Amino acid sequence: MSKDAVESAPATAPAQVAQPPADAGDAGYSKGLKSRHVNMIAIGGAIGTGLLLGAGGRLHNAGPALALAYLVCGIFAFFVVRALGELVLYRPSSGSFVSYAREFLGEKGAYVAGWMYFLNWSTTGIADITAVALYAHYWSMFTSIPQWVLALIALAVVLAVNLISVKIFGEMEFWFAIIKVATIVGFMLIGIFLLATQHKVGGHTPGLSMITEHGGFFPQGVMSVVLVMQGVIFAYAALELVGVAAGETAEPHKVVPRAVNSIMWRVGLFYVGSVVLLALLLPGSVYHAGESPFVTVLSKIGVPAAGDVMNLVVLTAALSSLNSGLYSTGRILRSMAMSGSAPKFTARMNRSQVPYGGILLTCSVCVLGVGLNYLMPAQAFEIVLEVASLGIISTWVIIMLCHMAFVRRAKAGLVIRPTFRMGGSPYTEIATIAFLLFCLGMMWNDPEVGRKVLMLIPVIAAALVAGWFGVRRQVSQTADQELGDLTK
Repeated sequence: MSKDAVESAPATAPAQVAQPPADAGDAGYSKGLKSRHVNMIAIGGAIGTGLLLGAGGRLHNAGPALALAYLVCGIFAFFVVRALGELVLYRPSSGSFVSYAREFLGEKGAYVAGWMYFLNWSTTGIADITAVALYAHYWSMFTSIPQWVLALIALAVVLAVNLISVKIFGEMEFWFAIIKVATIVGFMLIGIFLLATQHKVGGHTPGLSMITEHGGFFPQGVMSVVLVMQGVIFAYAALELVGVAAGETAEPHKVVPRAVNSIMWRVGLFYVGSVVLLALLLPGSVYHAGESPFVTVLSKIGVPAAGDVMNLVVLTAALSSLNSGLYSTGRILRSMAMSGSAPKFTARMNRSQVPYGGILLTCSVCVLGVGLNYLMPAQAFEIVLEVASLGIISTWVIIMLCHMAFVRRAKAGLVIRPTFRMGGSPYTEIATIAFLLFCLGMMWNDPEVGRKVLMLIPVIAAALVAGWFGVRRQVSQTADQELGDLTK
């Protein structure tokens, strides 16, 4: 290179910047997900049973201030997805945050990230098949079928869909998301009409009086809002699927920024907007756990078959969650298996370029859930749901730690940040991690389930340590083999 060329080179382009390391787990995928699939996967992750069903009990406990809880949790959820989006544009990977944890936190970080995510989705899968069985029992034609049989059927159907091809998974998620969005939009149009025309809802006249005359914005006090935060955070679980799906799309640099940026207004519209509308239509005390708040409103105005329609929608949401869980853990486990920290068979792919080994491992845990539905059908849902929250909080914390390490390396001139960035680092990451740990601590206020789940943390930690000692030799051998291949 000439002297003139050297002098004209940008001073900000350090010569020591390395190319992003390749992840062996990314090889062999079909890149069959289209832009509309990824966008709808992002929407599907933002709308689930946490809003469609769980908002009823939370409105009863926290009142209109639930909208504030959804807004605050939504902002921190957006920070997590924005940080993950920046990492994706730096290096798209189906291993997603596990692959990034390997690069920025080391193999131990990737090991913890992967297995905690597996814990999240395998237990969520149990909750999902339990939910499907419970929702199916709503209709008399299914009441004679045992709950565990319905759970097994749901698992078999979604497993078959996942094993066929990624395109079928994408299409299934696309239409699941369409159903959920159409339901929310349809309800909001009805709610706005009721509000505008002052049409009575169950004897109540919609408007600000539903708030001012029934205890105000904080009818149960500020602490009631703080206590529902942990459940609200779980309602946003699955937003991180955007990062996993990016590894199987042909144009992640175009698709991911659009999908991530749209999450914020979706949170504002679907979560905060619908909760505000629900609070203006009926007093918070009228809503209750176990019934969708949308069904509560629609039944009060005499909409025929409102319960049937919403039951079908929440059943769809549960199937969508199960579908997403099998998809994401299959990819995450393959990335781990290629580095030696997961069983070798989870790295296997079928002719349709689907990592069936990891999917079957997650499915096998869900089969244990079928047994749980047989032994304890009444308690199955609550038990696994709280355990899953440990997995999602740890996953989001690891994503933020990865982003902090990534930014530090960028400042040292070792990597180059993409133009799509999360601002405010490291303060944004620190604030998000602190908030997530705060939500985790709030589980202690639930002595029946939450406190018992927190007491499982030492047990899970011990299992992770024991597991690491079991795989560390394989991880070391795999790393040495990769290094040898690079030096050839």
